[in-house]
Amino acid sequence: MAISAQQVKQLKEMTNCGMMDCKRALEETNGDMDAAVKYLREKGLAKATKKAGRIAAEGLVYTKIDKEKKIGVVVEVNSETDFAAKSDRFVQFVEQVADTILNNGAADVEALKACTAFGSGETLGESLIDKIATIGENIQIRRFAKLDGDLFSYVHDGGGSIIGTILKLESDDGSDPAVAECAKNLLLQITASAPQFVSRDDVPAQVIEDEKETQMGIVRTENEAKPKPENVLEKIVEGRLRKFLEEISLLDQPYVKDPEMTVAKYIESVGKNIKAAMFVRYEKGEGIQKKEDDFAAEVASMIKN
Repeated sequence: MAISAQQVKQLKEMTNCGMMDCKRALEETNGDMDAAVKYLREKGLAKATKKAGRIAAEGLVYTKIDKEKKIGVVVEVNSETDFAAKSDRFVQFVEQVADTILNNGAADVEALKACTAFGSGETLGESLIDKIATIGENIQIRRFAKLDGDLFSYVHDGGGSIIGTILKLESDDGSDPAVAECAKNLLLQITASAPQFVSRDDVPAQVIEDEKETQMGIVRTENEAKPKPENVLEKIVEGRLRKFLEEISLLDQPYVKDPEMTVAKYIESVGKNIKAAMFVRYEKGEGIQKKEDDFAAEVASMIKN
């Protein structure tokens, strides 16, 4: 199949590989982007495989917890520009979205839009249309998660990156200052280290199998010059899988304030029968490719017309 320049460009942004390597990978995988990323990894060419896509969309990630009702939310609302995202109207709308989620049982964004907007007589969808008209930009309620229990949250806003994390802990007493301090440290850990699961037991078997297959392809490529026995390659892959699981599992990660211990050991040291039950971490614009204006092409088009 014919591979477009846009596909090559997208793969380059995802992997930081050369244009020709990206084109070849897409040709080998019939234009399948995920398969092309995997192909480049196996060939040892991908330099930024952790990025699912270029993080460039603007907007806000916002968290809110109702301590009395023991419910909380993390939500991402996107805008076209950072300027709009910092306006009072946009911030107030994001707060309204969060309050609407807290006061309704919507399961997804479309259902949420049909709910009556908090503090208003119109639906949230109607309120969204109004904000698009008054702010003058495309605004999207992208995603949200609603949790219940003893909840804690943290929003990091720095260097153009906004990361919101909400964490559910189980313990002897959720109001204990020691539990709150532990939650604060875990929120910082999650925000900084971006785990995908609480523990390795939560990692789906398919995720492990896919990574094992990818790593086997990588080690075979690395050992083409001086081939090693299959059992040696398997041991190398086993070691890399252990490292992979440590990186994506919160409890197995080295604790950022004391890398000599794991996060699990840190929680154990606090006592109070604390258990990290679940967390949700959103990063602004995660996986969204922001439109880049090609001014040269635009001017050329104007001249032709």
